[in-house]
Order: sequence, then structure tokens, then C-alpha cells
Amino acid sequence: MVAGEASGDLLAGLLLDGVQARWPRVLEPGNMVGIGGPQMLRRGFQAWWPSEKLAVSGYAEVLLRYRELVGIRDQLRQRLLRDRPDVFIGVDAPDFNLDLERSLREAGIKTAHFVCPSIWAWRPERVHKIKASVDHVLCIFPFEVELLAQHGIAATYVGHPLANVIPRMPDRAAARSTLGLPHDVPVVAVLPGSRASEVKHLVGRFLQAAALMRRVRPDLHIVVPAAPGRRAAIEQAAQEVFGARGGASFQILDGRSHQALAACDVTLIASGTATLEAALFKRPMVIAYAVHWLTAWIMRGKKLQPWIGLPNILCRDFVVPELLQEDAQPESLAAACLAWLDDPARVAALHTRFDALHAELQRDTPTLAADAIAQILPA
Repeated sequence: MVAGEASGDLLAGLLLDGVQARWPRVLEPGNMVGIGGPQMLRRGFQAWWPSEKLAVSGYAEVLLRYRELVGIRDQLRQRLLRDRPDVFIGVDAPDFNLDLERSLREAGIKTAHFVCPSIWAWRPERVHKIKASVDHVLCIFPFEVELLAQHGIAATYVGHPLANVIPRMPDRAAARSTLGLPHDVPVVAVLPGSRASEVKHLVGRFLQAAALMRRVRPDLHIVVPAAPGRRAAIEQAAQEVFGARGGASFQILDGRSHQALAACDVTLIASGTATLEAALFKRPMVIAYAVHWLTAWIMRGKKLQPWIGLPNILCRDFVVPELLQEDAQPESLAAACLAWLDDPARVAALHTRFDALHAELQRDTPTLAADAIAQILPA
């Protein structure tokens, strides 16, 4: 298996639960190998490289690490062609995994890909690479199976694993108690992303927005979950924005993003899987994103839909604001977040819509995924 970054590691860990339940011998040492993170390691996975090595986004950013990434993929390919696995499962990270899967499949190794690349949002031509590279796709959104079938690609809808991890009725009071937050004040969760490039482009403007919100709402509490390896950058940005004024009402957490989302009234959040997590927690949000100017210019030409945030894509509407690139300025971000705090009726309507989405995504993902993988295993 190969999983890139924190979200892929989480998805892969849940998939491994189903694999281990169906094939207990997979727990024996050396039977689950490749690239993975802490969730996979906890389940007995042997990581030849950590998943964080693949945690890079954007065209310009990838170019800076191109040689390293290609080197890892070439070494992994050679090792897998020498010691042939029964099946290779690529978890997300399509730019890394699809080329690897194609080489392995051409050599007669069965391949599966968990999380359909978002050909419905970006780069529709990628469907031809999927067809050449993958024996079976495990889809996390229901509409993807029919889309892939139109191109002759076998696929199974397995639900979104996060829909089973996150409760339908999150307990805000319990989360606040766990984090030591007051129960009677507004709380903003600031999530600037898990990748180094995301934090670089977003954390400063996110914290500046939080500081502006605090001027309007002095009782505001701010929590910032730091992804692994990102705390130092967040602390530096916080020192520049708040200095010694952060105080007890400003917290940087080591991970614990789910607790932060459960506890908050609104979240200022980077576009990505975390936005779906926020939707499953039924929290209002302001989605923002900023990348290198060259990456942004290329992506604009490939965009197929008016939305980039998963909650908006799945709801087919701008149910939450999206502020991108030059629009993602602290003043605009702060105003959009404060608008949620001042409109409880709008928040209640969003809660109803997100609960319906939660129900649609809730399936027995580990079992369905293991059943799909069983279809392609060699007899």
C-alpha cells in the first residue's frame, strides 16, 4: 500500500481494519508493506518510507521535490516487481500512485485505488490513466461509480470512512471540557492545512483574521490544531500576529483536529479533506486556499466546477463561503466567519443539510472495501 499525507493515512488505516478482519494472516510481519503513516503503523503496517514524504501539493511545489519523489517511486517499483505482492493498493496521492500502478499492472500485479481521483472537478483526461492503471477503484462518493462505469472502469462505492468515525450528533460540551475551553464563549477553530506549503501560504492570514475577529468579539477563543511537523511554523506565525497577547484564549493543539471541530462554533479552514470533516461535525465554516501563483494559474484552466470545497461540491451549491488566492485576505476571512456567529438561523439550516450528507456517506466502509479487493485477488 502507498498512502500519502495524513488524510490518506487515516483512510488506509480504516481500510486495513477490513482487510485484517477478512484475512487475519495479513497481520503476520511483512504482509503489509509500502509507504504509510501512524494510523497504518498502529495496525502492523511496515513503512519503507513515511507517508509525509508524499505530503506535497501544487505544480510549483512538486517541481521543487520532483527528483526526490521520482526516486522514491522508482525504488518502490523495483522492489515490488522483485518481491511481487498479491495486490497493490494506492490510497489517494494519484500523481504518485497512478504511474506506479500502471507499471505494476502491466507486469501482472493486481492494483486497486482507494479514493477516485476527482476527475469530476479537475483534469478529466486523467480517466484514461485510471483505466490503464487500476483493476478496481474504491469510491468514497456515490456518484463516482456511474461516472467510472461510463469509461469501462470497475468501481465500488464504499462510503466515506470518516462518516463512521465522526458521530452524527457531536458533543460540543464534552469536546470543550476535554480541551479546557469555556462553555459560554464563541470558539473559532483555525485549520491551515497539514502540508508545509499550505501552512506557509495560509497560517499568517488565518491568524490575522482571528485577531481581527477578536477585536469585534473580545471573548473569542481560538484553537489551532497543528498537523505533525507543523507546530513550529504555527507558533512562529502566532508570535508575529499576537505577540504576548494570545493568552489563555489562544491554544495550539498537537493534532486533535476532531476535538477542535467538535468544540468550535465556526472554523476557518483550508480546502481539503478537513472541510468534509467539518461538514460531518455539522460546523459552519469559511473555506480558504492559497498556493504559488503558477499553481493557481494552471489550476484555473483545469477547473470544471464553480466550487473547490468538498461540502459545496457534494451539496452542489455554495452552502459555505470559499475565499481563494487574492480573495483570501484577513479582513474578508474575518467578516465571513463573524457572519456565521451572528446568524443562528443560517447555522441551523446548514446543520440540517450536513446531517443529510452524513447519512448518505455512512456505509460499512472497511467490509465493503475488503469485499471489493477480494474480487481482484489472484485465485
